[in-house]
Amino acid sequence: MLRIHRPFPVDSLKLLVFDLDGTLIDSRQDLCNSVNAALSNFGLKELSDSVIASYIGDGAAMLIRRALAVPGELPPEHNPAIFDVAFAFFLNHYRAHKLDYTTVYPGVFESLEALRIGPDGQPRAMAVLTNKPVGPAVAICEGLGLSPYFFQIYGGDSFASKKPDPLGLTTLMAEAGAKPEETVMVGDSDVDMRTAKNAGAWALGCSFGLAPETLDAAEPDAVADHALAWTAALTAGKISARG
Repeated sequence: MLRIHRPFPVDSLKLLVFDLDGTLIDSRQDLCNSVNAALSNFGLKELSDSVIASYIGDGAAMLIRRALAVPGELPPEHNPAIFDVAFAFFLNHYRAHKLDYTTVYPGVFESLEALRIGPDGQPRAMAVLTNKPVGPAVAICEGLGLSPYFFQIYGGDSFASKKPDPLGLTTLMAEAGAKPEETVMVGDSDVDMRTAKNAGAWALGCSFGLAPETLDAAEPDAVADHALAWTAALTAGKISARG
């Protein structure tokens, strides 16, 4: 349920930053449906959910670019600007259907409740950093009851660069008054793990998400097989220096 490679300094952690898709929420079906709706709009062949899920993690624009590259030759009646039209169609469809099937992963609420107070009895800062556009990200967190746990929710269009660039994470550190060694990034893909490393923070991977096959190569400090394991990783265990 939990594999710890380098124990976290649990008594000194001040900031926990969570990815959204594949970490806090299972949004796979709604994302896949919206991608296939965009492809169908252009008469292109729909993709399997597993293929589309493998494209998630680098933002909505990259998701659509990857999906458009798979079907091959585009119908001649479509001009080179198809990406712009397809991307806009996807965003509009997703905004309307973002909560059709999306749910919070089991154990998330229980863990967030346990983690919101630090070992000193004081509130611990928690935030969301996703490559999903910030508008849908905020709306989903509000719709699913996650928003009260986070002092900030940032998306892929909140900054000039997306994860794995550390800008979003370092911004959250500055806002929370936390040092890199006092910060943990929790996510389901190598993108999140690399973001943590690029910022000098700790990395906790989630093997139950959308891209677990990418985690090992990114060498997370620990891997949780269930959201309930976050509590075990971040509130117990031997304190060690990062190394």
